[in-house]
Amino acid sequence: MSHTASGATLVAAFLSWPSLCAAQTNEPTQAAQPTPTSQAEYEAKLRELQARFEARLSELERRVANDEEELRRKDQDIEKRITDNTSSDLDFKKSLTGKWYERISLRGYTQFRYTTLFNRDLTPNLIVPADGTVSEAETFQIRRGRLTLSGDISEHLYLYAQAEYFATVGGSGDRGMQARDLYADVALDQNKEHRFRFGLSKVPFGFVNLQSSQNRAAMERADAINSSAEGERDIGLYYYWAPKPVRELFRKLVKDGLKGSGDYGVIGVGAYAGQGPNRLDLNGEAHYIARVAYPFQLDSGQVFEFGVQAYTGDFVVGTQAIGGVTPTVKPDGIDDQRVGISAVMYPQPFGFEFEWNWGRGPELARDLLSIDDRSLQGGYLQFNYALKAGDVNLFPFARWNYFDGARKFARNAPWNEINEVDVGLEWSPWPEIEVALMYTHTFERTDTSTAPYDSAENVDRLGFQLQWNY
Repeated sequence: MSHTASGATLVAAFLSWPSLCAAQTNEPTQAAQPTPTSQAEYEAKLRELQARFEARLSELERRVANDEEELRRKDQDIEKRITDNTSSDLDFKKSLTGKWYERISLRGYTQFRYTTLFNRDLTPNLIVPADGTVSEAETFQIRRGRLTLSGDISEHLYLYAQAEYFATVGGSGDRGMQARDLYADVALDQNKEHRFRFGLSKVPFGFVNLQSSQNRAAMERADAINSSAEGERDIGLYYYWAPKPVRELFRKLVKDGLKGSGDYGVIGVGAYAGQGPNRLDLNGEAHYIARVAYPFQLDSGQVFEFGVQAYTGDFVVGTQAIGGVTPTVKPDGIDDQRVGISAVMYPQPFGFEFEWNWGRGPELARDLLSIDDRSLQGGYLQFNYALKAGDVNLFPFARWNYFDGARKFARNAPWNEINEVDVGLEWSPWPEIEVALMYTHTFERTDTSTAPYDSAENVDRLGFQLQWNY
């Protein structure tokens, strides 16, 4: 109990002492009291009154202490509910009033980018399919312009819708608005430990594919992992499970700026169309996928995450004529199977990411006449370091990016050999602004857009990006 509360209680008790005495004797305060006949009786009477006063004062102090403890518990509970106010905090959500649309959040980010090539007049050209600014003909570009609506509609339904304002539309290279995510999570329990996801969402293969481009340090994802699902998304159905403490840790790794991938469960299994986002399924057969990932937090606070994932299905390759001859291909799809591993030490302050995958998938034969399934492998290794001073964040990193396989999402699924090193720095002076520079030396990268699919070698480039978050 505080000194202020104790002093107030003593003053109140002292002022009420005549009433207390009267109450104890069951007589009015002003009533005449019997006159003690000796000094001993005076002292006995005083001791009796003092004992009653102290007992009453102790009772008052006990009640005040109990009230203060109850208020403290309520304050802590309110603070915890505010701090943990997430889509899984259903008890707190129940206390909210108003319409469901009042619980929907609106947020997003935009990436403004420019890349300069140090080796001009390249033959063949350096082509990075995911980054249109890597070109002698390009200048400034908006790489991503995302706007997201999300929130809990009820205890068991969570909605997520994300639009891309600068997506490539069709084969012309023109830009337009396109859906990136549109899904619903249906939870089976209050903590949302068991949930089903329906709709257009990320395919749970690999760590970097699940990591948002808003959080990722490198400007583009590693090709070997991203080639499993370009655009990272597809229409499907998934089941995710993770205990509540792990779900909270997944969210914290993102919230604290540690480049987390988000909450895709400890276990994830599902089926998806397999042809990529905003594309028709061409063979009526689903791809099937399973993933297990778990973050281990040491007593020091350092977090390690390990994962393994695999998928299988048949992929239908788009074709076009090469020198007047169109490669032959199975019309109902070619075997498309992979297994991958992930190991991440979150930057606290030093960290690393390592991913590798192996498998078989569609690949154009070297004679350019047919497409069949062939082996592939590749991955990346990245080291990074997180420096923080107030709101200012510095994030230096270095990455090796390697792939030996085929790009199944390109016309004719041409072979694709990539060997690159990136060195970069991300600087965030304020939470809403991030500036990034990344130097890349390309030892080899195949041009998968134009036959005869030659490779550019020993090319240097420097990319600049400004990202604003809202």
